[in-house]
This record gives sequence, structure tokens and C-alpha cells, in this order.
Amino acid sequence: MVQQDKSVAIVGAGDYIGSAIAKKFAAEGYIVVAGRRNGDKLAPLVEEIEAAGGRISARSLDAREPDDVTAFLAEADALAPLALTVFNVGANVNFPILETTDRVFRKVWEMACFAGFVTGRESARLMLERGQGKIFFTGATAGRRGGKGYAAFASAKFGLRAVAESMARELWPQHIHVAHLIIDAGVDTEWVRELIRQRGGPDDPQGLMPPEAIADAYWQLFQQPETAWTFEQEIRPYGETW
Repeated sequence: MVQQDKSVAIVGAGDYIGSAIAKKFAAEGYIVVAGRRNGDKLAPLVEEIEAAGGRISARSLDAREPDDVTAFLAEADALAPLALTVFNVGANVNFPILETTDRVFRKVWEMACFAGFVTGRESARLMLERGQGKIFFTGATAGRRGGKGYAAFASAKFGLRAVAESMARELWPQHIHVAHLIIDAGVDTEWVRELIRQRGGPDDPQGLMPPEAIADAYWQLFQQPETAWTFEQEIRPYGETW
């Protein structure tokens, strides 16, 4: 492992995609700074990365609170210059429109859209000083089309995509790579498998994406030279209908 004197901040380092990205970049020598609600749940991730010789700092983070996001990113940048921020906050809920309360709609928007805007803005503030850096947003199929029961989630993901595209058009000429990744499939987790079983599906469903494969896609995107950047990348397994 070649140690890199740069940090990678993950806003929304959950048990699956976020953790897989953290492990991938730690294995490549970067200092990972991981944040999520209930930061105590990051303990297994910290233990695994450190046992493998990687470097990680982890803490609780409420991505809906601008001051907390600003402090979190500043902490990452203080450890080593911030090379990449990944916004990976999940807010996937499904409610019929008449059961989508004001509170639900507002909370999902705060988590999936407003928090992304704040994360992107504060990351850019740090990166522009050096004229380099990357900001990647985790999107979803819901950011391309609304679905039954997804008024709150889809509108927030549509908004996140708009934030990302607006930032990309503004920041690319200043050498900041902004990208939006659409994850168009279920992620292979025990929670997803249990949902499939509850709906009468098979115990070993096909067409799910391993978190590690998604992390590899982030790594490949991270390595692109500025002469050939991707803004939007759709990721799906071979069997996914689209």
C-alpha cells in the first residue's frame, strides 16, 4: 500500500456503499474521514480498515446541519489536503401520496438534496483554494424518473442531480471534478434480500450489485484525468431491465 498524503471525506458512510468506498480508498493509501448518523456504528469499519493497515477517522455527522458539515470537512482537510468528497446520504422511502406527510417530504429533501448542496458547497470552498479536487454525488434511478410512492425521494434525487450538474458546469473550468453516479439496481445487502423474500422472491436473487463493485466504479472515476472527465455515470448489473 502506497501512503497518499491526501484525504477522502465520505458523508454518509453507511454499512454498504459508503463503507465499501471507505475500504477501497483506504486500501489505496488515502486517509479516509467517515461520517454518518450514529457514529458509533462506524466502529466495525474503523477496526477493519486499521487491521488492514489503512488510515481512518470516523465520527457522528448530521449532514442536514451546515455547521456540522463544515466542521467535518475542515477536519478532513486538516488531516491531509481534501482530494475527494463523496456525498452518499440515503433517504429512500416509499409512501402513497396521501400518506406522504409534510414532515416526511421535508426530511427526505433535507437529507438527499439540501445536505448534498451544503456538502458540495463546503467541499468546493476548500478545493478551490488549491485549484483541484473531486466531488462525487451518489444518485439513484429516482433521480431520472419518479415512481409510484416515491414523490418525496424522487423529487429530492432530481434536485440533487440538478445541484451536481450546476456545480459541474461552474467548477469544471476551475479544475474541480464534480460527478453524479446513478445506482440503478438493488444493492446486495441482507436488508435488500430480506425485502425480496418478504415479497415472495427467491432466497438467492439475481441482479443485485455488490457494494464492492460500486466502490470500484468510484475508484475508476476518481482516476480520470481532467482531459476526459465524466459527469454522469449509470451503474447497473447486466440483468437489470432499464
